[in-house]
Amino acid sequence: MRFHLHLVSDATGETVHSLARAALAQFEGAEAIEHIWSMVRTRSQIERVIAGIDANPGVVFYTLVNDTLRQPLQDCCRRLNVPGIPVLDSAITALGAYLGRTSRNLPGQQHLLNHEYFQRIDAMTFAMTHDDGQALWGLNEADVILTGVSRTSKTPTCIYLANRGVKAANVPMVPGVPLPNELFAATKPLIVGLTNDPERLIAIRRSRMNAIQQDSSTPYVELESVRAEVTAARRLCHEHKWPVIDVTRRSIEETAAAIMKLLAKRQGVES
Repeated sequence: MRFHLHLVSDATGETVHSLARAALAQFEGAEAIEHIWSMVRTRSQIERVIAGIDANPGVVFYTLVNDTLRQPLQDCCRRLNVPGIPVLDSAITALGAYLGRTSRNLPGQQHLLNHEYFQRIDAMTFAMTHDDGQALWGLNEADVILTGVSRTSKTPTCIYLANRGVKAANVPMVPGVPLPNELFAATKPLIVGLTNDPERLIAIRRSRMNAIQQDSSTPYVELESVRAEVTAARRLCHEHKWPVIDVTRRSIEETAAAIMKLLAKRQGVES
């Protein structure tokens, strides 16, 4: 089932896009033709949005907080008899009722250049600097260090964590190569091991090798070798009492959420 989906935002559109994707994931076989309208903050811009909806009627998700812009959009949805869904309204209303305060109705507040913004930028720079075992001298400055065998999503997980303001580094486990002393000497960071099902690892590794046109006749993708590699990695994590997360059936977001939970628990114990 294909349908038009209009995502209207007075900021970057990240929020409405994420919420729409999360909702759409619950409907198997539904395919959205997305029309993204971001940074909509003037009357002329909302008129272009309405013209686009007129041309391709469909569901409208929006995060507009300005009533002057919301009203014509809502009128358009009623006229075309299509759903117009203000995805943040219930959250803002509930929060306002709890706090006993009124929303400021200012667009793009989550993207202000405040302390949290610069913290995320700093964390992103840290993740890129300390990716794949680089800049070992700075490992103890991390909040989290991820280690594990090749192709367990260490780098993308670090990048995701960085976007949450967490300084994350990663150090690969390579067969026959000892882990650096700096990893064992790190006392500040939470060290987490990532692992994967050997057969799943082989499939991912073969796909990667094919993409870069490398010969796949190597222990890197042989079942017994990969099993031994994964077992050795688990044993090492157990010896050093590092928590292990199996990423076999986890998305990057789910892995990051599990790490954030471990980090919060650790910080709570330490405080």
